[in-house]
Amino acid sequence: MAKRKSQKFTIERRQIGPTAERLAKAGDHFVVGDDKQGGRIYQFHDSSLDRLYSRLTKAAKSIASEHQLRREYIALQRYKHHWHHAGLQESVGSVDLNRVFASDPTSMSGMAKTEKQAHHRQQWRLAREKLGHKPGIVIDNFVCAGWGLDVAGVTLGYASAYRTRLAAQKVIRESATLLANLWGVG
Repeated sequence: MAKRKSQKFTIERRQIGPTAERLAKAGDHFVVGDDKQGGRIYQFHDSSLDRLYSRLTKAAKSIASEHQLRREYIALQRYKHHWHHAGLQESVGSVDLNRVFASDPTSMSGMAKTEKQAHHRQQWRLAREKLGHKPGIVIDNFVCAGWGLDVAGVTLGYASAYRTRLAAQKVIRESATLLANLWGVG
C-alpha cells in the first residue's frame, strides 16, 4: 500500500462585515461591538423609531431630558416587543392552488396559539386601550410597521407633510410617556 502525503490546510481569516456602502448609508446609526471571539458585531439602528430617538437624544439639552427620552424609547420598544410576540405582524404566506378557498371558522386562525402569545396579546391590548384609537394607529404604523413620521401621521389629518411629521412626533412622545407610566419604566 502506498503512503499518502499529508496535506496542510491554511485557514484564511477574513473580516466579514458590512460593505463600505452599507456603512455609509447607515451614517451614524450603528454600533460596533465585540463578539468576544476576535470578531466584531455590527448593530444597525435602521428603524424609524431608532432614528427618531437618536436625533432627539443628540438634541437633548439636559441629562433629565435624555433620561426621559430613554424612558420613552424603552416603553415603545416594549410595545413593539408585545406586538411582535403576540403574532400580530403580517406574514407572507403561500397560496395552495389545489385547495378549496373557503373560510374555516373552527380553525380559530385569529386566536393565540400559545400561552406566551396570549400573554403578549393581553399586554398589547391593555396598552392599545390606554393609548386610544388615533394615537394607537400612529404608534402601530410608526413603531411596529416601521413607517416614517409623515406616513404614520397621515391619520391625524394634516395637509402639510411638515405639520404631519410634527404632529406625529408629538403624539408618539405623549404616547410613549403614557406607556412608560403604564409599565413602570423608570
